[in-house]
Amino acid sequence: MKLNEIRDNEGATHSKIRVGRGIGSGKGKTGGRGVKGQKSRSGVAIKGYEGGQMPIYRRLPKRGFTNVFTKNFNVVSIERLEAAIEAKKLDAKKTITIDTLIEAGVCRRALDGVRVLGDGEAKSKLNLEVAGASKSAIEKIEKAGGKVTVLASASDE
Repeated sequence: MKLNEIRDNEGATHSKIRVGRGIGSGKGKTGGRGVKGQKSRSGVAIKGYEGGQMPIYRRLPKRGFTNVFTKNFNVVSIERLEAAIEAKKLDAKKTITIDTLIEAGVCRRALDGVRVLGDGEAKSKLNLEVAGASKSAIEKIEKAGGKVTVLASASDE
């Protein structure tokens, strides 16, 4: 078998039926839509109607809700911070905030702040000002001689 010999199996594809092209085609005049009524007109779709049977969207129970007070944080690991420092995108001597992380390309946009997680090892002495941090992240950063300041605006839950 060669690439130029590959084709669909016999009967696998159907040629498109050209609707409304003369009486001899069998799909002329009304174009297979019957006569008159809502469904014969263009731009009409009766969605969700199941012939009088209780529709599925009414048979299934409502479930859950959207919490309007939820906060959406940028999640950054210690490993990611260390990689940015090694790549000379972040300066470990300066205070690291959301703005410096965006500038370095670690985060894309501000959202509701940054939350630091404890994946990886803290090698540098980091001074962080973030919206939140896990206990393990705080322990690792302080063990390396750094400091984590959790901003008050994020913790007023």
